[in-house]
Amino acid sequence: MFGQRRRAIALDIGSSEIKALEIEDSRTGIAVTGFAAISIGNHDETPYAIKQILRVGNFKTKNCITSVSGRSVIVRYVNMNQMPKEDLKQAIRFEADKYIPFEVDEVVMDCQILEDDIGMGEGDKPEMKVLLVAVKKTLIEEHLSLLQEAGLQSLTIDVDAFALGNSFEMRSGGAGNLSPDRVVALVDIGANKTNINIMKGPISYFTREVYLAGNDFTDAVSRRFSLDTPEAERLKCDPQNRNGEVEEAILPTLDDLGNEIQLSFDYFENQFDRVVEEVYISGGSARLPGLERAFEGAFEKKVLFWNPLENIDVRSERIDSKVLNSFSGQLAVTIGLASRVRKW
Repeated sequence: MFGQRRRAIALDIGSSEIKALEIEDSRTGIAVTGFAAISIGNHDETPYAIKQILRVGNFKTKNCITSVSGRSVIVRYVNMNQMPKEDLKQAIRFEADKYIPFEVDEVVMDCQILEDDIGMGEGDKPEMKVLLVAVKKTLIEEHLSLLQEAGLQSLTIDVDAFALGNSFEMRSGGAGNLSPDRVVALVDIGANKTNINIMKGPISYFTREVYLAGNDFTDAVSRRFSLDTPEAERLKCDPQNRNGEVEEAILPTLDDLGNEIQLSFDYFENQFDRVVEEVYISGGSARLPGLERAFEGAFEKKVLFWNPLENIDVRSERIDSKVLNSFSGQLAVTIGLASRVRKW
């Protein structure tokens, strides 16, 4: 029976680090059966790094679940006249030029009904809320080429922000355990971007990428202490007895990021007349000195840190639990990708 269970690699390809979890669909959820992570210096190293991470992880499958992000990924939340689900994809193609800055034949599109009745729209016609995602074909092709070069078989290509939401849902024990009316903001701070996903219950109502993140904090430390980038990165991650100095160096950048996140909250609250109640932080830069204080001052609400591995079963002697746990705060997107194995 063990060999018959669905198994896949959740592969999070970041700009400075690649993380991979081998997971299988168990009777009670997903179980982690392998883990590996590797740092990369630049985009050109990505193909080699993926091959290396597969060797290090010694994974037993070539099936792979990944995600994309960046300016070639467009996410829109739109109101449309009510219609059957089977008619939606065709209808939205005719209206896509209203919402996306690319030609329709340049993108791969998908859509999903979020709410099937949001009241009356123009012409007194009943409307529904629809999620539209469009990704440039060139990005998808580049992504698939990377996977094929490594000998991987792509099962699903997700979007980082939605993977973040799926991870939070798993951490909460499933969609049924999320209060349907509670609004939370998920903020994942990576190396070159910060992902924001505002959810009402299990449904995403707003996503945004802010291009202010870990590398900007490293640059601030580098300028303050006249260090090269690798030395600044080490000091940022492990200030030791210089916490106060490092916090002072990165505070202006923290304030800038906090203000950008607050602008997203303001937009959501104005659009939906709902208040963000809690803010959950994850990512490699989540535990920076002064971050909690700076964000709580900017948002005027409690900032919470969460562990994406909290409800995940780890079943392998091949995994060093201490190493895995040291990465826990950085695995939100990876765990979200892993959750897709249940829908495969």
